[in-house]
Amino acid sequence: MVAMAAAIMPMMAQTSLSIYSDGRVVVRRSLAQPLEKGRNTLSLKLDALDPATLFSPDTAVALVSAVLRPATDQGTALQRAVGQTLAFVRVRESGGADTVRATVTRADPPQYRLPDGRFLLSSPGEPLFPADLIRTTSEVTVTLDATRQRPRTDIAYVVTAGAHWEAVYQVVLSGGACQVSGTATITPQSIRADSAEVQLVAGSVNQARSGAPALKAYRAGAMQLSEAVVSGAPSEESVGETHVYLLPARVSLEPATAVASALFPRATAAYTQEYIVPGVLPWRGFLGQTPGEANRVPVQVWYTLKRARGTAFGDRPLPGGTVQLYQSDSAGRLQLVGEARSDHAPPGRDVRVQSGDAFDVTADRVQTDYNQEQIPPPKRGMPTRQRVTASYRVTISNAKTAAVTVDVREARFGVWRVTDSSVPAEKLSATEVRFRVQVPAGGDATLTYTVQAES
Repeated sequence: MVAMAAAIMPMMAQTSLSIYSDGRVVVRRSLAQPLEKGRNTLSLKLDALDPATLFSPDTAVALVSAVLRPATDQGTALQRAVGQTLAFVRVRESGGADTVRATVTRADPPQYRLPDGRFLLSSPGEPLFPADLIRTTSEVTVTLDATRQRPRTDIAYVVTAGAHWEAVYQVVLSGGACQVSGTATITPQSIRADSAEVQLVAGSVNQARSGAPALKAYRAGAMQLSEAVVSGAPSEESVGETHVYLLPARVSLEPATAVASALFPRATAAYTQEYIVPGVLPWRGFLGQTPGEANRVPVQVWYTLKRARGTAFGDRPLPGGTVQLYQSDSAGRLQLVGEARSDHAPPGRDVRVQSGDAFDVTADRVQTDYNQEQIPPPKRGMPTRQRVTASYRVTISNAKTAAVTVDVREARFGVWRVTDSSVPAEKLSATEVRFRVQVPAGGDATLTYTVQAES
């Protein structure tokens, strides 16, 4: 075997990063350093490296060992300075500063010998260290075994808190159509890269280990974000059960800079708006009585963005993110009218979000009747069952200048049914029904219904 010792080298050449929304980053580095057949040893400068995740993506190269030496802190520097005489800067109470020299005889517990032979058991000041005692960045010594000569050295590893990204969608509502745009923003934490190829990974990928927190260079609250915008839309492909978005240009990343890129060209899509009054029935358990006074209930506002197949917007998988809904006022100024989280949407799947609660459409619900009775068990030896019959009245008010349709929905697990209602009950599933109520402009509408449940 051929042993090759390389001088400490910075991470040069090609860098490729896969960034996940939870902060993990898969780092792939391709170095100009060739490998000889057999055993090779290299010393590399790497920040934020978790050595447990280091490996070679080259099938002809295997990782034998890796020794990580992190960037030097004061305690480590003092340990390395044992036996040396250092200068210490000491601030005077009257102002200004002076310098005192002392020999470091022990780092923990601290012991310092002054020139006159006396000892100090605490630091005489702020130590000044010579450059040869300090590592300004983490260094890792890597031993690789190559089955044949390789023109380059490829390594890969995972950074647990390297950078995260999020998708934000801007939806401008106008009539029955909307304009949709989306942006992916990368927020670096401990990752630094110069002209890197970047992929954004969307999907649910489990995380089994937390990494090495002591090696993380990122400190929460230290970010002062500026923004660098990448023009053009990323390409996309499916890998396993994730979708990967490749940014159209190489970017440089550092902890003080956020990088944004459009996810797709601005698209026009149809949308629908729904008003929904959530139900009062408990999902499981006993159906009880409620107070006799009318109870104000929220009227939820839902929007559905239509993503028809065969369109650029419909055929593109959308990563989950934040959806911001805008609408113009009478002067043409865009106002934020809603915001919600959306799940990942595969091609052709509509995006449906709750933007908030209605302002001009309100609802009050009251329980108008309640009855509880025992019914025989279905078989001998089984416990007696309870049958509860409850009636409700929902009054919906509409202060808008146009009529609206409001859905009142009830959902419950188990055996239950609607026995009577002023508006037909539409069964949406085995557990949910809907009452579709038409409410005139500036007017009210009343829904009454009776449900029967067994337990």
